[in-house]
Amino acid sequence: RRGLAGYVVPHADEHQNEYLPPRAERLRYLTGFSGSAGIAVVLKEDAALFVDGRYTLQAAAQVDTAIFQIRDYPEERPETWLPGKVAAGDKIGVDSWLVTAAGADRLGKALEARDAALVLVEDDIFDTFWANRPAPPAGAVSFRDEARAGEAASAKIARVQAELAKTRADAFVVTDPHDLAWLFNIRGRDVAHTPLPLGFALVPATGRPELFLAPAKLSNAVRDRLAETAEIEHPEQLTKRIADRAALGQTLAFDDDTAPARLVRAAEAAGGKAPRGRSPIALMKARKNAAEIDGIRRAHVTDGAALVRFLAWFDQAAPKGATEIEAVEALEHFRRAAGAVDVSFPTISGSGPNGAIVHYRVTRPTDRKVQPGEFFLLDSGAQFEDGTTDVTRTIAIGAVSAEMRDRFTRVLKGHIAVARALFPKGTPGSQIDALARQPLWRAGLDFDHGTGHGVGAYLSVHEGPARLSKAGTVPLEPGMLLSNEPGYYKAGAYGIRIENLVLVREPAPVAGGERPMMSFETVTLAPIDRRAIDRALLDADETAWLDAYHARTRAALGPLLPPAERAWLETATEPLGR
Repeated sequence: RRGLAGYVVPHADEHQNEYLPPRAERLRYLTGFSGSAGIAVVLKEDAALFVDGRYTLQAAAQVDTAIFQIRDYPEERPETWLPGKVAAGDKIGVDSWLVTAAGADRLGKALEARDAALVLVEDDIFDTFWANRPAPPAGAVSFRDEARAGEAASAKIARVQAELAKTRADAFVVTDPHDLAWLFNIRGRDVAHTPLPLGFALVPATGRPELFLAPAKLSNAVRDRLAETAEIEHPEQLTKRIADRAALGQTLAFDDDTAPARLVRAAEAAGGKAPRGRSPIALMKARKNAAEIDGIRRAHVTDGAALVRFLAWFDQAAPKGATEIEAVEALEHFRRAAGAVDVSFPTISGSGPNGAIVHYRVTRPTDRKVQPGEFFLLDSGAQFEDGTTDVTRTIAIGAVSAEMRDRFTRVLKGHIAVARALFPKGTPGSQIDALARQPLWRAGLDFDHGTGHGVGAYLSVHEGPARLSKAGTVPLEPGMLLSNEPGYYKAGAYGIRIENLVLVREPAPVAGGERPMMSFETVTLAPIDRRAIDRALLDADETAWLDAYHARTRAALGPLLPPAERAWLETATEPLGR
C-alpha cells in the first residue's frame, strides 16, 4: 500500500536506548528475537535478521529461519546486504524516529548506488497491525536530591550553555534520556534496569530550556519544581519547536549517537543548520563529582555486603546442585533486601559451558545445575539510589583442572595490572586495555570483548564516552567510573571473567618521577575466589595487591554481616600465603 519494496526494523526506540519499553519492542514482536541488539530487513520475497556473535545461537533458536536468514553483524550489515537485493527504483522504508541521521545516511548512500532510495517513514506502521500493543511508558518522574547529585540543575545548564557559546550553536537538542536525567537531576521509571525518564529537551545558548515530557509522568509538585528551571512542553511539540528555530536560521546541534533522523531532517528542511557530534553533556556526566563519588562508594559497600551474603549461600547450595536460575533469584533477593531499586542489567549466570557464552542469559530451557569441576560465572549489578554497580565473579565448584586454574590466574593478573596502572593525562582507554591482555597473550590466548566500559551514577550501567578497549580513543579523566573486566572463554567448556569497577583518580606525584600520574581506585568490594588461583603464577606485587584488596573488603563489609556470613568472609579473604 505504501509502494515500498522493503522495510528496516532496528532494535531501537526514539532515543537509541539499550533497554526498551515494551511498546518499542518492534523487533521482538516481528521476529521473536529478544536480544538487546539486532536489525531486521523485510523484503517482498526475502527477510534477514542481523545479529552479532553474542546472539547467533539465541536468534537461531527464537526466530523462524524458514522466513528470516540469520546474518552475522557487523561482518555483514543491512547497507552491504540490501544493495544486492534491490532493483532500480525500489524504495526501502525505515521509521524516521528509529534511525539516526548517520544511520540513514549510510543506508541511503548504499541504496543510491543501485538507483534505489531510502524513505524515512514518519508514522509508526506497527500501529496498523500490532493488536493489543502496550501503551507508551508513563513512569513517574522524580528528583535526584542535590546532596546525591552534587550540583544544581541550573549550574549544569549554565555549563552546557557555556559549551554552546564556544561552538556558536544557538541550541542543543537533548535526545539521550541519560543526558536529560543528569542535566535536570531527575530520574524515571520508563524502562527496565535504568532509572530513565524518556523525553527530550532544547537547551538554548541563552535563556530557559524547554523540557518535553509526557504530562502523565509529572505530578503537580514535580511539574511545578521543574518549571522553576525550564518550560514544560508536550513531546508532540518538539518537531515544531525545532522547525520554528531552524526557520529563523538558527544552528541546532545534535548528538550523533542518539538524535533521530526525523529531528535532524526537520531542522535542515526548515532552513537551519544541524551539525552532529558528541553531546556536550557526555563528558560532563562521565566526570563524577565529589558527591557522586561518595554515593558510588556507599553503593558498593551496600552491594558488596549483599554479594557476600549470596556467595556464602552459594557455597552451601552449589554442592547440592543449585541451578543457574536459583542463583539469580537468590542474588536478587539479597540485593533487594539491601535496598536495591532494580538490577542494573539482566544477570549473567552461567555454569560450565554456559559460562563460555559471553552474554549468556539463562532461560528455563537452558537452566542447568552447577557441577563439580566446573566454573560458575556470575556477572551482575544493581541500581541503588546512591549509585550503580556491576561486578563479575568466577567461582570454582570443587577442584578444577590445572588448565582452568592457569587461565583464571592469567585473567586475574590482567585484572591486577589494570587496577595498579599508573598513566599520564591524555591516556586513552586503548592503552590500558593492552595491560589486561598481556598475561593471556604470553600464553597465546585472548578475549574478544573490551576490558571495560563506563558506568553512570544511578544511571546506565553502560555509559560513554570513555572505555577500556582497543577502540577506546577518549582520554581517561579524573572522576570517570569504568569497569575492569578481562576474561577468557573456552567454547563448550567454561568461561572466566573477573570484574570490579574503578574510579579514575586525580594525577599525583610519583616518587623520583617527572610527571604526575593518574591511577585507579577499585570501588567494588567482594572476594575473588582464592581456590581457583595458581599461586605460582602470581608475583610478589600481585599477591600483595590481592591480599590488600581482600583486607579492605573484609574491613568494610564484615561489620555489616551476621556472624555466620562474617566468618565465611574471614575465610574467603585470608592472605594468599596461608
